[in-house]
Amino acid sequence: EPAVRQAIVEHRIGAWLEAAAPNIRRVASVCSGAFALAAAGLLDGREATTHWRWCDQLQALRPQTRVQRERIYVRDGPVWTSAGVTTGIELALALVEDDLGHAVSMDIARTLALPMLRGAEQPQLSQALQAQGAASHRLRELVAWIGTHPQEPLSVEVLAGRVQMSPRNFARAFAAETGCTPARFVEKTRVAAAAQLLRQTGWTQERIASRSGFRSVDALQRAFARQHGVTPQRYRDGDARPESV
Repeated sequence: EPAVRQAIVEHRIGAWLEAAAPNIRRVASVCSGAFALAAAGLLDGREATTHWRWCDQLQALRPQTRVQRERIYVRDGPVWTSAGVTTGIELALALVEDDLGHAVSMDIARTLALPMLRGAEQPQLSQALQAQGAASHRLRELVAWIGTHPQEPLSVEVLAGRVQMSPRNFARAFAAETGCTPARFVEKTRVAAAAQLLRQTGWTQERIASRSGFRSVDALQRAFARQHGVTPQRYRDGDARPESV
């Protein structure tokens, strides 16, 4: 962003960060603040992210940086970077967890009444948000409802009934407006719900499968294999990132 770059130059923010960094335990940026870290050379040879609109500019400015376009925040050693402004909430809670543990971080998330605490590997542009942006009003409302009810029966017939369409016309309209079939959208929504529970709870896979709408652990594992290429347990252990959508 021009204003950010101007501030970095005029107020010598990059130079100050470069001088201060060796004496501090960690440094973090939110959104386009990553450009200040880049100006200080703190992102050289590291993974980092910024708002999706500015990822290409950051990569061009600092080719030595491995810009992660599909992450809401990135930790690489003592350097933390996050995507758009609201992802700073997840970044801040990750810093709290790093210092004080998962239980404290989750307690703060509940106090803030967050609907969901996303993990670092979540894509910046969610499937639901992209679908809502492209869909008509009644399908936008349906997409939002699916996201909050993954455990409900979500067959084409059920979904078509909610928007008062025939199953055939609904399936055609949904795919045309969202770029995704109803079945694939539902599966991705359920996998996203399961992923949150895997990272944020100690629940068994049986309980997670039930809560996220899968009929069995086997169904959950097959869906994870399709989307992440790993088992739910490996995902819980931090060995995978979601596919970009």
